[in-house]
Amino acid sequence: MEPQLLHDVTDAVATVVIDHPAKRNAMTAAMWAALPPLLDRLAADPGVRALVLTGAGGTFCAGADISTLRGSSATAQGLAVAAEEALAAFPKPTLAVIRGHCVGGGAQLAAACDLRFAERGALFGVTPAKLGIVYAASSTRRLVALVGPAAAKYLLFSGELIDTERALRTGMVDEVLPDAELTKRVAEFTAILASRSQLTQASAKEFADGRTDRDAHWTEQARGSGETAEGVSAFLERRAPRFTWTTTG
Repeated sequence: MEPQLLHDVTDAVATVVIDHPAKRNAMTAAMWAALPPLLDRLAADPGVRALVLTGAGGTFCAGADISTLRGSSATAQGLAVAAEEALAAFPKPTLAVIRGHCVGGGAQLAAACDLRFAERGALFGVTPAKLGIVYAASSTRRLVALVGPAAAKYLLFSGELIDTERALRTGMVDEVLPDAELTKRVAEFTAILASRSQLTQASAKEFADGRTDRDAHWTEQARGSGETAEGVSAFLERRAPRFTWTTTG
C-alpha cells in the first residue's frame, strides 16, 4: 500500500493515522504536504470536537522517510514545519497516542499536539544531530516549552532515545499505560474532551500557547455563547451539559 494519512470521525473524535508500516510510519514528502489541508477540513467540521493522531500498527512515527526527501534539506524541513504548525494551530484539543518509536519528525508531530498518551515501552528521540540538520527555531522553542531547556538540549545535542519513564518525568508525555489499557483510556478521555465546552477549550488553548492579543475576542465570544448559563443549569439540574458553541460558528 502507498504511504498515506488515514482518517475517520467517530463520536465527535477525528482520528488521523500515519500509515507507512514498511518504514515504521516514516513521513514521506507527500504525507507532510497532505497533513495541513486534512487538518483544515477536520477543523471546519462542526461534528469534530477533538482529534487523535496515531500511527498504524505498533509504531507512532519513526521520523521522515529520508528516501523521499532528497535534494534541498530546507524544502524538506519546510514541509515538516508547516505540518507541525498546522497541527499546533488546530483549534480543538489534540492528543497524540504513541506506541513504539516516536522519533525525529514523529516527535515533532507529537510535541505539536496538546497532549500525549503513550504505551509503556515507547521510545522518544529528537535526532537532527544524527543528520547534521539545524532544527527549526519554532520546533526548538516548542520542545523547550514542553520539556524545559535542559531536557531539550539533552535530546537535541545527543539524538539519543529516551524511554517512557524519562519522557513522563520530563513532560514529553502526560500519561503512560500498558498497551492493553491505552486504547480504553484514550476512548474514555476523548469522550470527556468531546463533552466539555469548546469555548473553554479553544480560549484556554490560545492563552496557554501564549496568545496575548485575544482577551477581548474571547470575552465577546463568552458573552453571546450561552455556555456559562448552560453549564450552571446543567449543574443545578444534575444533568450532563449540552454545550453548543463551536470553533466554526
